Amino acid sequence: MADPCLLSDKPIPPRERLIFALDVPGPDAARAMVGRLGDAVSFYKIGLQLFMSGGYFELIHSLTAQGKRVFVDLKFFDVPETVRLAVRALRDRGGADFCTVHGNDGILKAAAAEKGDMKILAVTALTSLDRGDLNDLGFSCDVGALVLSRARRALEHGCDGVISSGLEARMLRTELGSRLLVVTPGIRPVDNTTRPADDQKRTMDVDEAFRAGADHIVVGRPIRDALDPRAAALAMQAQIRAIFGA
Repeated sequence: MADPCLLSDKPIPPRERLIFALDVPGPDAARAMVGRLGDAVSFYKIGLQLFMSGGYFELIHSLTAQGKRVFVDLKFFDVPETVRLAVRALRDRGGADFCTVHGNDGILKAAAAEKGDMKILAVTALTSLDRGDLNDLGFSCDVGALVLSRARRALEHGCDGVISSGLEARMLRTELGSRLLVVTPGIRPVDNTTRPADDQKRTMDVDEAFRAGADHIVVGRPIRDALDPRAAALAMQAQIRAIFGA
């Protein structure tokens, strides 16, 4: 088990440490899931699928009207000026707490310059990528070295945190301390080898991720596909409270 000192010491309410990935076909399905989960979830990630289905910003405003927090996961990646203007537009619309950006130093700087009260999270290495995938993309370095390099640059250029597998969270905490937010997707309740249809390759369970230093975890399918999603979310919330002694 990881050293308890790696547990996040940021003043984050335990209920907000769980972020539910609202990966459903459209806004009606999204609202239905939010209603079904009720007070079991207070923080939602909404990404490309919902963005392309229409009603994205109306959904953001619906969530914030219910007192929910929102993580906009669109992974902005374009020339710096385009990213700067996109982040400004998102900021001005209001409602987003977190926003993801992917790219080089110029892109990260541009995003951070326009963030306002939003927190900019830099993508390090997707949890769906393994060593073979990174080789295909032309990255010959070790995965951990790539993640650490990107996290250092993100911090240097004004980003607030990173998206990182729990497998690298311990290294980030050891090297960078508590200066940045670590948001960890790819959370699974069991060893991923038992889920052959799952595209997440670098995973951890709830306890492992937090004890490795994650500030927030992002959970999708283990809640969404459960027989009782609300019960699954409540079980994770209880586990989080126990981990943090709340």
